[in-house]
Amino acid sequence: MTDSSRPDIVVTGIGLVTPVGQELDQIFDALCGGRSGIVATPEGHPAQGSLEVMGKGPDIDAADVLPGPESRTLDRYIVHALVAAEQAMADADLVVGRDVDPYRAATVVSGTGGLATLESQVVTRTQQGRFGVSPYLLPGMLPNMATARIAIKYDLRGYSSSIGTACAAGAQSIAEGMRILRNNEADVVLVGCGEAPLFPTLADTFHNTRALARGWAKDPTAASRPFDKRRNGLVLAEGAGVFVLERAADADARGRAAYATLHGWGATTDAHHPTTPRPDGDAQAEAMRRALADAGLGPADIGYLNAHATSTKMGDVAESAAIGRVFAGAMPAVSSNKGVTGHMLGASGVIEAAATALAVGRGLLPPTVNLDEPDPACDLDHIRGKARQNPIDFALSNSFGFGGHNVSLVLGRPTTRLSRFAE
Repeated sequence: MTDSSRPDIVVTGIGLVTPVGQELDQIFDALCGGRSGIVATPEGHPAQGSLEVMGKGPDIDAADVLPGPESRTLDRYIVHALVAAEQAMADADLVVGRDVDPYRAATVVSGTGGLATLESQVVTRTQQGRFGVSPYLLPGMLPNMATARIAIKYDLRGYSSSIGTACAAGAQSIAEGMRILRNNEADVVLVGCGEAPLFPTLADTFHNTRALARGWAKDPTAASRPFDKRRNGLVLAEGAGVFVLERAADADARGRAAYATLHGWGATTDAHHPTTPRPDGDAQAEAMRRALADAGLGPADIGYLNAHATSTKMGDVAESAAIGRVFAGAMPAVSSNKGVTGHMLGASGVIEAAATALAVGRGLLPPTVNLDEPDPACDLDHIRGKARQNPIDFALSNSFGFGGHNVSLVLGRPTTRLSRFAE
């Protein structure tokens, strides 16, 4: 049973930027229908020659997001995060000063940082000398600048932070938002992550570690293959996701409907290797157990699991082992969204949590795209071929990152008086 003395934390606004669009219904329809956003690297793209395929986000003019000279050095990851935040605030119909005191509004929006911007400025300095370097370099690329820019734009004067746990950062930002609201440190928290990894140097390091999918240039939509026997690497993608979180009682007082309730979270560390997961999945399993315990639930309560599954052999097998440890005898339906979206690093966790919320709310579970022949080492209840109609009450979303950072979230039907889903 869930802890009745603890406030329910709900998602009242969602903003997404993905390779399959920016509208929530459009994105979920793409996931359920298997409409991939992965393309061959376009002619003239900066990563051409470094990436065969990619999950490219929409073209957004930074000047439309932040007018003035600063927009010229505003890294794409910040642009993505600002667009997602604007959508989430509008979706929640949240106005700071009207609905919440600025000092009771917190921000936890993460990202790897503006490495592409830093690289371009290093080249500029090499070519033009010290006076060629932009005075806007730091506010244009630091890892905390997505959360800072969002706080500035919306006058969010409470607690703010940026989490640096690689591909787990988005999910951990959501967990941090839950903690803040449970502890009554704020009344509203914007949480999320923005990423823009599609530039040559980062692509080259992924390539040189043999982590990228290869040989799929003529069939890019088949490149990302979570759990599939033919998978040979991940597909880098860009995007962002931002949630508005608040306590259910506060959402009710505002008359706002929620997408989902966040019931629990768990986090652990592999303490094993900088880039490869612990093969037995032990620490990942413990993150899931902690999330379930925090939610007051058992394995049999979970009807769907949105896997981190990036389409890498070691990663998929380790996560499958972890899921098997936790859910032996009570296996939920399992799928990964990355066959459609590719891997958006830390932003994946927010976008996948959004997909998980919609899966619970609609009772429609998206399939793993390109899962033609499941790897025998990934023996799970895979959703394949088409979406599975299945009313469920609770679901779990996994996010795991370089360095061995593991985060699991438990989501359920909204516990506000109003729901975003028709009964």
